[in-house]
Amino acid sequence: MEIKSRKSPEGLERSVIYQLFLRAFTLDGTLKAAERLLPHLADLKFDIIYLCPIVEADDDLNKEYWSERQLAAGYENPKNSYRMKDYFKIDEEYGTDDDLKDFVNTAHSLGLKVMLDLVYLHCGPNAVFIKDHPDFVKRDENNNIISGIWKFPLLNYKSNELREYLWSNMAYFIQKFGVDGYRCDVGDKCPLDFWEESRKRLEKINSNIIMLNEGVNPESVACAFDINYNFEWSKILLQVMKNELPAKTIKEKWTEFFEAYPIGGKYIRTIDTHDIAHDSYENRIEKSIGSDAVEAALIINHTLDGIPFIYNGYEVADDYKHNMFSNRFYGRDIAINWSNALTEKGEKRLNFIKTINSMRHKQHALAFGDVSWLNNNHEDSVVSFFRHSKEQNIAVIVNTSDNELSVEVDININAAKPILNKQSQYSFSEKGLKIDMLPYSYLVIEV
Repeated sequence: MEIKSRKSPEGLERSVIYQLFLRAFTLDGTLKAAERLLPHLADLKFDIIYLCPIVEADDDLNKEYWSERQLAAGYENPKNSYRMKDYFKIDEEYGTDDDLKDFVNTAHSLGLKVMLDLVYLHCGPNAVFIKDHPDFVKRDENNNIISGIWKFPLLNYKSNELREYLWSNMAYFIQKFGVDGYRCDVGDKCPLDFWEESRKRLEKINSNIIMLNEGVNPESVACAFDINYNFEWSKILLQVMKNELPAKTIKEKWTEFFEAYPIGGKYIRTIDTHDIAHDSYENRIEKSIGSDAVEAALIINHTLDGIPFIYNGYEVADDYKHNMFSNRFYGRDIAINWSNALTEKGEKRLNFIKTINSMRHKQHALAFGDVSWLNNNHEDSVVSFFRHSKEQNIAVIVNTSDNELSVEVDININAAKPILNKQSQYSFSEKGLKIDMLPYSYLVIEV
């Protein structure tokens, strides 16, 4: 695509994002409880903490305004974290203004940045502005409020006053609390010109602001956002790891996305988000594909272009069910299984996450290098590619299957420095790189 992406904020290319969903993160589900674990995240070498919505959610009891997911959860919790009542007020479930200030200050003292979640497509039926500003929400010819697919009132972007209200909301959390950026919920469904103007205004407050779009519109990273989602990516990656699709599908889809995307545009690289984790209930990815396959998938995400993104709990191989509507008031039986950290599997995962995050920081080619795909003799089971920058060349080979394989990779090298190696014996030949690989093993080498 001929369009070029906007220049990234300083340090973003080397960053790893950690999604923190307060209701699942601790049994308390509060900012204060989460703040106590920030040193844990800093020690694991994460860079950006993305907090799911913390502003006041609508507590309307009328189930006509509850989403299907909310009804299906069965917890009878009227508060959907993505159905907003007051955009300027911290929900008492999570804490106070001072608690958010402390959270951000502690994060900054540990070298972590903090992003908040903006939910600007819709609001709750009792949103505090509707009475005084009826034009802030969409209405039909009979003046009835129009709701979207989740049964929430849709915001009316034809109202310039609404836009100013939302822009002031974005500025408020940067100026009062020092947050470093935003993840924008269902960003593609809001007008792109709104986000473009948002960017201009926010950069006057913080020139290094980070903007993540929960959307796929290629044009959005040309002017407004730094990173897009890629919803298809995690689905494909998981299907490959389950051996439902051949490994070469990853190469094919990467090429398809690359050709349709602005030069330099970035996706998050993830295998899980709150949406996936909370829809899977008891069949978490850790269970459905197994821990070895999870680590192989994380290697792919951490070594390809884009920004690695990890949902909370993966650092301890969390396998408990999650649900967006379970908290200390409604059926508190769901949270991260932190006790895993005391097991051999959990300790191993903690070390693994710290290692791959550090690798992302240190290896220039992984942050800034181009991608070239390498042919191998097991393209249904093995992913192989090259990351090359002015300073460095790195080859990555991952066995995505549960089979032992003798792999030959078409790459002309005769020496290499191992960066990461799990259960792979390699040697060089006239044909290229020869590797004996165990199931879900991987090799990352500087060449």
